[in-house]
Amino acid sequence: MNFEDFIIPPKQIRTENWQIGDKIGNEIKEDSIVLLFVSDCRGADGEAESCDFTPVRSAFYNLSQLDFDIPVVDLGDLISGKTPQDSHYILQEVLSACHYKNAIPIVVGGSTDFAFSLFSALNFHQKDIIYTQISNVVSLKQDDEMHENSFLSKILGSKNLAIKHYHHLGYQKHLNDPESVKLIKDVNFDIVRLAEMMTSTEKTEPYFRKADLVTINCDAAESFGDAFSLHPQVNGLSRREICAYMKEIGLGERLRSVGIFNYNINSDSVLNHQLLAQMIWYLIEGINIQRSHPKEKSFETFFVLIGEEQYAFKRDVFSNLWYFGEDEDIDRCIPCSRSDFEDAKRGFLNSRFIRS
Repeated sequence: MNFEDFIIPPKQIRTENWQIGDKIGNEIKEDSIVLLFVSDCRGADGEAESCDFTPVRSAFYNLSQLDFDIPVVDLGDLISGKTPQDSHYILQEVLSACHYKNAIPIVVGGSTDFAFSLFSALNFHQKDIIYTQISNVVSLKQDDEMHENSFLSKILGSKNLAIKHYHHLGYQKHLNDPESVKLIKDVNFDIVRLAEMMTSTEKTEPYFRKADLVTINCDAAESFGDAFSLHPQVNGLSRREICAYMKEIGLGERLRSVGIFNYNINSDSVLNHQLLAQMIWYLIEGINIQRSHPKEKSFETFFVLIGEEQYAFKRDVFSNLWYFGEDEDIDRCIPCSRSDFEDAKRGFLNSRFIRS
């Protein structure tokens, strides 16, 4: 498929040779990182008119390229279809082209329902997807139309989409229907409150380590002054925290696709554009660091006795990351944190280990 009819190339932005914009290409390459900007926000009851992402691009292009080895591609801006379904269809086609070349697409903009397209496109290339979402809301409404309130139920309930596990991070109790939260727990998926994510990424890093797909709802970040997101909230992850989590997402061992949705592209705040640009930058930094890690791993094993039961924890000697389980195949062990190990020594075993 010729994408030139559906994508507006990015405007030229002047950069210096040490800045990341100096090395950004415009064609999908093997094993690259591919940026694609989306304007369609009809899934959040917004508009579909073409948006100007130049302020975000300019802020991103002018950041340092450091020693990044992975090629970065900026395809441009996706032209919204006549209907939301048209937008979803062409996005899935572009994403599939990225996956054929083992590239990691990063979709920026648009409403959160485009997570369905990211999942569907990846599902065509692999099964048993582990999906992690950062969002302040959990909505499982049933609706024939694709919407930010119904896309998750379509992913979790579809017979054609093979989800292995779902992690929902950053929900806020006062914004959610308790029944939706209860349902996520009842089907043994993980759900984590905002309070458990603040100040440190340690406890929630394990939810990104094996994730194939990660999406971020910008409503989960706090807004001050000019709104950062489509549905701004005074409570949420701070600027430093959201950037720290973007790096953790990039460090994921199996990361295949990322979406950053519900950004308020109409914001007049330079700081908001800078924050989104730096979120993208930290994500790319994490991906580059992960690619530099040695393929061969060695582990230390620690046994903990709780009552009459013995449990094993493993520590990756190189990365200092922890796992729960005794299996020699580390992929069969459960990613965890050092604090999970310390809690086990005090007699408290994380409930998700018991469920597994």
